[in-house]
Amino acid sequence: MKKKLVATLACTTAALLMAGPALAKTGDVIPNSYICVFNKKAVNRGAVQSEANRAANAAGGQVGHVYKYTIHGFSTHMSAQAVTQMKARNPSISYCEPDRVIELSPIQATKGKPGSGGGGSTGQTTPWGVTRVKGGVSGVGKRAWIIDTGIDATHPDLTVNTSLGNGFVTREAGLTDDLNGHGTHVAGTIGAKDNSIGVIGVAAGATVIPVRVLDRRGSGSYAGVIAGVDWVGQNGQAGDVANMSLGGPVDSALDSAVLAASSVVKFAIAAGNSGDDASNYSPAHAGADPAATNIYVVSAFQQTDTWVYFSNYGSIVDYSEPGVNIESTWKGDGYNTISGTSMATPHLAGLLLLGAVNAPKDVIGDPDGNPDPIGEH
Repeated sequence: MKKKLVATLACTTAALLMAGPALAKTGDVIPNSYICVFNKKAVNRGAVQSEANRAANAAGGQVGHVYKYTIHGFSTHMSAQAVTQMKARNPSISYCEPDRVIELSPIQATKGKPGSGGGGSTGQTTPWGVTRVKGGVSGVGKRAWIIDTGIDATHPDLTVNTSLGNGFVTREAGLTDDLNGHGTHVAGTIGAKDNSIGVIGVAAGATVIPVRVLDRRGSGSYAGVIAGVDWVGQNGQAGDVANMSLGGPVDSALDSAVLAASSVVKFAIAAGNSGDDASNYSPAHAGADPAATNIYVVSAFQQTDTWVYFSNYGSIVDYSEPGVNIESTWKGDGYNTISGTSMATPHLAGLLLLGAVNAPKDVIGDPDGNPDPIGEH
């Protein structure tokens, strides 16, 4: 039975998209950048682009992303006054909200700083987390959408489908290659090949699809993340799983987009690394909706099957997975060992690809007093 309430973030915080301070933090407003959502009954999918152009142009603004397959809406660059006037003239617009920064939160490490990646591998190892969840099962032919920093397309330990992928980072639209490493790490935990080199994933050999919404610093915008979710909503199929190891303050448009896309694709979403109630963050907050039967919020535990201090928690959390000292693939054909609920989440994403998730026991010490079940195959 899925627990419902409110959720957390995972491994994300923020950077600017168009303008604003150089050292913006997750949740900071991006000046003169907005996300506007139409009333679906007023503007159907086929009319979203033209209505967005008409509304923004009349207000002296520019259309950025257009959302058709989850929410119906668009992002735009214009002044606050222009947005107010635009909305007043267009009753078909349900609401407009400021766009905000979103980025990877600091990676939690228990044994010093994580390595920089790179380098090759001599023989295959099975990461402890994959063993713990009884993974390493063939996932060949199954598909996982990685909404993150991109994926290293040439990594010899991954099956990457770039033709289905897309990028939604400002000034780098369409690019899917991982310049950070985080997205490649997530992809490897889900589907690293069983091929005698490197590591093996939970659903070994599964196809991983890059949906790049964060830049080389691990930062982006809510508008870009929603565009990535909309891409999955357009192209995802039943049986697919999407992984979102990112998050920020609660956001209505992002939650609505994830909820809509989850009607077809299962979503594994990180709870967050703030040692806080997960209910304060999106997109995990989307799991609070009673209709969110395909959204799974994931906390982290360590090798002793005990709670790890940095993990977010709360009634909205569905499963806890291995999240400390997780070895996986990295950019530059490399491998890296890092920690966080970002690392726990792809363990569950791999399990979801393989079918039903078993929950044999609870993590000890969950701060909310309601221990999270450990998921395994």
